[in-house]
Parts: sequence; C-alpha cells; structure tokens
Amino acid sequence: MDTFMDYYFEGVFSNMDRDCLNERLKRRELVEYFSTVIAGCARGQNHSDNTSCKNFVMSALRYHNNCKTSNGDVCLMGKYHNLLYVAMKLAFDWSLQDNGVVAALLDELYGCERTFERIFLGAIFGTSAPYFLAGWKSDFTDKEENVHALVFFLDHATNANLEYEENGKTYRFIDVPLESCGHASPVRVVIQMGASEMLMILLRFGARITSDAVSTNPVESILDRLNEYNRKYPYELVSCLKLAMRAVPSIKLSVDKDVFKNMELPEDYNYQRKLMLEKYGDILEDHLVPSSRCGLKPVELKHLSRCAIRHILWQNFELPFGIQKLPVPMSLKRYLDLCED
Repeated sequence: MDTFMDYYFEGVFSNMDRDCLNERLKRRELVEYFSTVIAGCARGQNHSDNTSCKNFVMSALRYHNNCKTSNGDVCLMGKYHNLLYVAMKLAFDWSLQDNGVVAALLDELYGCERTFERIFLGAIFGTSAPYFLAGWKSDFTDKEENVHALVFFLDHATNANLEYEENGKTYRFIDVPLESCGHASPVRVVIQMGASEMLMILLRFGARITSDAVSTNPVESILDRLNEYNRKYPYELVSCLKLAMRAVPSIKLSVDKDVFKNMELPEDYNYQRKLMLEKYGDILEDHLVPSSRCGLKPVELKHLSRCAIRHILWQNFELPFGIQKLPVPMSLKRYLDLCED
C-alpha cells in the first residue's frame, strides 16, 4: 500500500491540475478510486480493510505534510489541501478505528484552517447551505450522513483528548468556532437554528453553553426569541430551551447594574430574580422555565449533582460514553445523559 501511494503521489497526483479537487464531484471520484484500491490491497496483502484505510490516510497526511514543509510550513491549498478531505471521507466510509490516525487528520485540518466548519456545517444546515455560507459543498451525501460523520469525528476527538488554542483560549473539538458563522460556537449556531436534535448531540458530547466573543449566554438568547412570539412558542425553540436547562445548573442572565443604580438597592440584592420576573414573566407563567432553574427557588440537589458529575466526566474526556461505566441504575444513566429531566 505504501509503495503504491508513494508512486501515485509522485507520478500521478503531482501532475494533476492544482484546482482539480475543488469540485465535490472530483473529490468523490477520487474517494471511489481509493476505496477500490483499499479493498484490493486488503485482499492482496491479507490485511483488514481498516489497516489498508489507515495506511492510505497516513500516506495522505505524510504527503500533505511534506508539501507544507517544503513551502515554509504553509499549506499550498488547492489539491494539496483537498486531499485531506478525501482522506476524511475515506476514514468515515471505512469506519477507521485507529484513534491516533484520525486525531492526526483532525490536527492537520485545524493547522491549515483554524476551524472544523466543513465537518459541522453540513450536519447543522444540510448539504446545500455550506456552499452559500462558505463557498464549498459538503463531502458527505446528505444531512443524515453529515450527522453520522460528525458523531464519528466527535467520538475520535473525545477519545484522543483533542484541544486547540486560539487567541489565548483553549477549545475542545466540539467548541471550535465556525468562521463562516461569525466566529460563533457550533452550539450557539444550533440554538439559533432551533435544531433541538442537533443540540442534543452536541450537549451529550459536552459542548459548552457559555458566553463567548459573539454575545451573551445562548440560553438567554432563546428566552429573548421566545418573548417575540407573544406566547405562541415554536416547539423546536422550546425543546432547545428545555435541553439547554438540563446541561447548566441554572440560567444566568446578563445584568446591567447601571440600570438599577438610582434605586438604592442593597449589596446582596437579587438582580437575577428581578430581571427574570420583569423581562420573562410570561415565560415563567407558562411554565417553560422552572422557578428552581432561574434563581427564584433553590436548584434541585439532583440536578446540581448531575451537573457536577457531568463536569467531572467532561474534564476527563468521558462524555457521553463514560456515563455507562458508572455504577448507578440505568434510569440515572439516562438522567445523566440528558435524556430525561
């Protein structure tokens, strides 16, 4: 396999046009070609399909890295970079199990692009939208395959403890900002879309619901949007709110204390309570937010315990599959995995 790949890159690939893989159709043709090669090498060398796929991905990474090194450690882009997406599709198609190789592929992608939006956007928006957002088409067939691919790479990234630094901040694979979406995190984009099924996937894998450089807490943005519907709330948006509240101890609102500076309030005044009642009173009356999750009453101990356990599992890169290792009843495992409230 290695000999064939070395010959292919030196004798064939190097003579191809620089933009030959810009079109999705051309990348898919190369994926089909190498799938045939992987299957043939597996039979001819008496290797497993997984081993042959691993060897191809490693060869592609080595070639890309050599080209990058010869260019002053700057990616040549064009076909040299698109080769990584051919490798990405093959790793998914053959369910490559080698965690180190998949992690190296993700690292190489991030090193060139500083984002993973070509893995996330297709799963969030479907196969067509990324072309209008970022000028490229997803390498996966449809939205369902995009979602399966995202879970595949989330699993590998979690098992490999992958973290990436940008502007002094450290991100997990699942939280790396999406350049084409205003540098927002994937979970924020999903919440803005009102895509509850996708939100469930991200939260189970430990996506952070926090304020970022874009705006305030995403949960607060859901409340603001719900306020706009005059109590005729969209189901998907309500579902996103309920899922988000399972993943955080309580709702933290952005309080501008200058608004209350003329009221001579005591130092320990509960601004959260006042703001919640004044700004989101209808939502509270309609029981979309439990009083125990927004500062009006103490948070349930069971829920706080869930948040604490999930945080420890997150710190150890054990979400969500580490939940199944815990010596607790199945009903509690479902509760910890955000399937119930």
